Amino acid sequence: MQKTFNGKITSLKMNRTAVVEVTRRAAHPLYKKLIKRRSNYKADTGDLTLTLGQKVKIAEVRPMSKGKFFKVVEVIK
Repeated sequence: MQKTFNGKITSLKMNRTAVVEVTRRAAHPLYKKLIKRRSNYKADTGDLTLTLGQKVKIAEVRPMSKGKFFKVVEVIK
């Protein structure tokens, strides 16, 4: 099963790589209140032209490098 996430591009400083911030809501272990949790993932951009702050969909792929396991699938409008 392939993991897919929706997130926002926070960095485009690497060659063919974007850092995507994925926000999720999780229940606090003791108080059960919903709180926001954030994770950053490095994603391959391929030949897409992206800009900072765009919302994108990323999908899990085979490892491309030491820290890059995702690929940008589409740009969400």
